[in-house]
Amino acid sequence: MQINSPSVLAELQAVFDRYENAVIHNQVNVLDELFWNDPLTIRYGVAENLYGYEAIQAFRASRSKGVQRTLSHTVITTFGDDFATVNTEYQSDGNVRQGRQSQTWMRQPEGWRIVSAHVSWSA
Repeated sequence: MQINSPSVLAELQAVFDRYENAVIHNQVNVLDELFWNDPLTIRYGVAENLYGYEAIQAFRASRSKGVQRTLSHTVITTFGDDFATVNTEYQSDGNVRQGRQSQTWMRQPEGWRIVSAHVSWSA
């Protein structure tokens, strides 16, 4: 298995950039698209535990605005052609706390999808 194939790494960087743009601009349709539409999808948030695509979709629909933030220490690691992780730290505008986020991505026939995500504050 090849780790960080340049072509797969470039794909993941592009899709992650699309995800981040959707977070900032509250593009719910893009965020919905980028999560795996399956009951097994999980997103642990800062204040919520979401089990299944429908719960994640409902959470996204309830948000009224995007999140202005700056990323740092982003690490994308690909494993073969169809599996990857993305880990990053972020600083939201107007918040002194440092956040962190991890995502597990899997290639589906329709493209890369997040199958598991975790968002939390650093201690």
